[in-house]
Amino acid sequence: MARRVSLPAADDLFRPTDTQPRPEADAAPAPDAVAPGAPRRPSGRVRHDEKVTVYLTADELLDLENARLTLRRAHELAVDRGRLVREAVALVLEDLEARGDDSALVRRLSQQ
Repeated sequence: MARRVSLPAADDLFRPTDTQPRPEADAAPAPDAVAPGAPRRPSGRVRHDEKVTVYLTADELLDLENARLTLRRAHELAVDRGRLVREAVALVLEDLEARGDDSALVRRLSQQ
């Protein structure tokens, strides 16, 4: 006797995880939006609803892990790789907003 397996419906698989309503495009900016000229602050240890996938070489991943371990060993800062990347992105974007063409990001990308 064959038994049918009950699988979740598409609505169950692709449901939003955030219970808070999202602001519409023409609504006021989100509370965590950054005002121009204001210092950028990374999100830290909160639930993140958005995701980005970044592919790294083995050497880049090793460098990232070494930086994480250095922060832990030399500075007693226990951070995961995600937080380390978010902090680095915040620093780079703050530098770009503050310095524009003279930012480290523009200089490095211009060399490639």
